[in-house]
This record gives sequence, structure tokens and C-alpha cells, in this order.
Amino acid sequence: MIHIEDLSKYYHSLCAVDHITLDIHKGEILAILGPNGAGKTTTLRMLTGFLRPTTGSIRVKNYTIDEHPLEIKRLLGYLPESAPLYHEMLVYDYLDFVANIRQLNGDKKLARIRHLAKLCDLHSVMHRPISELSKGFKQRVGLAHAMMDDPEILILDEPTSGLDPNQIIEIRNIIQEIGKEKTVIVSTHILSEAEATCDRVVIINRGKIVADSSTEMLKQSTDGEYLVNLSVLNADLETARSEFLCLLGVVDVTQMRGTNKEEQEGIIHLRLTCRSPEDLRGAIYQKIKATDWILLELCQETKSLENIFRELTKGEG
Repeated sequence: MIHIEDLSKYYHSLCAVDHITLDIHKGEILAILGPNGAGKTTTLRMLTGFLRPTTGSIRVKNYTIDEHPLEIKRLLGYLPESAPLYHEMLVYDYLDFVANIRQLNGDKKLARIRHLAKLCDLHSVMHRPISELSKGFKQRVGLAHAMMDDPEILILDEPTSGLDPNQIIEIRNIIQEIGKEKTVIVSTHILSEAEATCDRVVIINRGKIVADSSTEMLKQSTDGEYLVNLSVLNADLETARSEFLCLLGVVDVTQMRGTNKEEQEGIIHLRLTCRSPEDLRGAIYQKIKATDWILLELCQETKSLENIFRELTKGEG
């Protein structure tokens, strides 16, 4: 649905976006992650037509940003990080004003405002001034604004920035509901939001794409190194360490702390660092089976999205 090719943006000698290529598919909820200054907002502003790329092209459906900017903007709803609202207006009056700009009128306008009030849970504040609303409600009003003309693509720049945990969950639920029918692109540096809300994650660092996958695939991409955690009964620590280090691919064995009761019962917890393209859990189990140890737990530990993010963006100055 959206094809971005060799896109870059320079501010004089500063490269904010560095020749990125990206395809965004219809019906996806896509998260663009990155540290502050990574190029997320600049990318979204080029996609929405607010900034002109230095090089590269953007195609949305059959339209290009250079030749058909208005046609592309009609397909998009955009909520910047700070929602551009008229704070002196009542919520209803503001949404009515936006609907008039979008050339909605009569029953169609009223039905659309009602639908967005329900979708964004605005019924309780429709006749209050926007200036009196919490930041969470202001974000919902901004979201209703972005959705007014029922766009096919919704672009949200840091939609949960500055919100409290309850407000974050409310916005997350709205995004998931919208994502059932729309293509949604969310820029954020809150990893839990990307993991809970989005189908796919693109990580940008210093203007370049450094990862592009689903959250589950990212967490399973271990570059040949992963951890196996196990708990055994009746095992001597030094013997266990020696036995596991004999396995090809196990490069380190460390003990994890257990409870005092577990230590008294003879239970030890071990973490094996494995460097192998193969899953070594079978070989580890066979090693235990050849002893009189009792296996209580054996599991492979996947990387957290936070760890992956830090690895891919380390050195950010």
C-alpha cells in the first residue's frame, strides 16, 4: 500500500533520514521505534507531505508524493505529537468545525461525529472546553480530528507521550480498534506500547533502518546466541557446570540465585549461554537424563524487545 524507496532528508550537513526503503502493507499496525533524534518524526512528516525529501520517493497506492500530494493527503489521517487543537472551543464545536472543513454536512456530519465520539470515548466531555481536558482526553480529541474524513491510513506520532498508565491503555485500545479496519503507523520510543499494540516493528537509529520484523520474530532473532535456563535437583554445582560445558555450543554456565528453601532442598538454577545455530535443549536434556539428577525446569529465554532495542541503538550519543 505504501512504498518508500531510498528516502533521505538533510538539514544542511545533518542527515536526519539516511536512504531508507520500506514497504507498509494494507491492514498493518506498524510501529516505528527509535531513540530521540533517530529520524522517526522526520520520516512521518515526509510521508504526510509536510516535508519534502532530499532524495528518494514515496508512493501511496497509485500516487506519488511529488506528483499527487493532495490525493495522498486525502488518504491520510495524521496526529502529531502535540495535537493542534483550539483550546477555547468546546469539544463538540471543535469536531463540528473540523467536519465542516472536511466538507461533511447534514446527517453525514452528525453521524460521523457521533461515531468518533463513541470510538474515542468522548461522550462525557463533548460540551466541555478543550482547555479543561486532561492530556489523555486532548489526545482523543486529536485522534477524532485525524479520523474525521475516514482515512484509509492513520499516522500517529508519539500518541502516548506524557500520558499516565491508564491513559496509555485507553489510547492503545482505541488504536487496536482502529487497526481492525485501517492501516496504522505509530511512531514511539515506548517499547511496551509497540509490543502490545503493533503487528510489526521497524527500528530506526541515526536515520537508518536497523531492524524490520514482527515483535516475536525480533525476540527470536538471537544471531546464534541464546540462553537456556534450567532447574535441577540432586546435582552438584561444579559437576553440572563441567558436564554442560562439555556440550558443543555451550560457552558459559552460571548459577542463578534461588530461594533459601530451594537451596536447602538441593535445587540449583543454572543459566547456559549457547552459541549455536541449533537448539541445544535436546542435548542438554539427554545430558541430564544420563545422570541421577531430577529436571524441574528447562526453557529457552528469548530476548526482550528492550534488550534488542538497546543492542541495535547502542552508541547513540
